[in-house]
Amino acid sequence: MFIKFDVFGKLMSVQRKNEEWLLFMESDTSMRVRIYDVAIPAELDESELAGYLADIFHENVQSPHLIVERLAP
Repeated sequence: MFIKFDVFGKLMSVQRKNEEWLLFMESDTSMRVRIYDVAIPAELDESELAGYLADIFHENVQSPHLIVERLAP
């Protein structure tokens, strides 16, 4: 299962696999590319992912994309 987020205007997804979180960039054509240079702590709860992504990618804030939000499945 992939959890999708709008991260300051960029579509990303997170997947839980083998007790770790994996981060992906999503394309307009629904292709996923793994982001290896961002490690999400395994102990984070699913409810904490949006806040963590906001902390990591805060330098990407641009109007009108001012928040990180979880998208509906």
